[in-house]
Amino acid sequence: MSDDELTHTTESGEAQMVDVGEKPDTARRAVAAGEIHLTDSTLDAIRNDEIGKGNVLATARVGAIQAVKHTWETVPMCHQIPITNVETEFAVREDRVTLEVAVETTGKTGCEMEALQGVTTGLGVVWDMVKAAEKDEDGQYPDTAIENVRVLEKEKRRRD
Repeated sequence: MSDDELTHTTESGEAQMVDVGEKPDTARRAVAAGEIHLTDSTLDAIRNDEIGKGNVLATARVGAIQAVKHTWETVPMCHQIPITNVETEFAVREDRVTLEVAVETTGKTGCEMEALQGVTTGLGVVWDMVKAAEKDEDGQYPDTAIENVRVLEKEKRRRD
């Protein structure tokens, strides 16, 4: 089977987990990023640690790391891998909060799904922490949006 063939399906088209048992252990790293757009007043409240539920970015960091560690439980066909490092970097910008999650492992398969899960969960935690401040007079969230979630980088280095 070539590297560009789909390996997540059987010959009859059914989903299956990829057998990575024969692959060598490799040092791997993946970085994903995303952003959540928020109102100016909510961004100011985050900057000044004035959100009633607590420190938004500290809580979101824990959520992102937990999501990385539990990706295999929520993404079908995803292998449970040994996470060796997780780095999270939040930035409160003019109209949004950005998040980058870098994940490292040494194993037989990559960690980009873990990085993506970290970003989406971290940004979801931000939303959860600020939703009361974001709600407009009609009970809607017109300015709140999680966007641009993507893998920025994926690398592997064979261990000798």
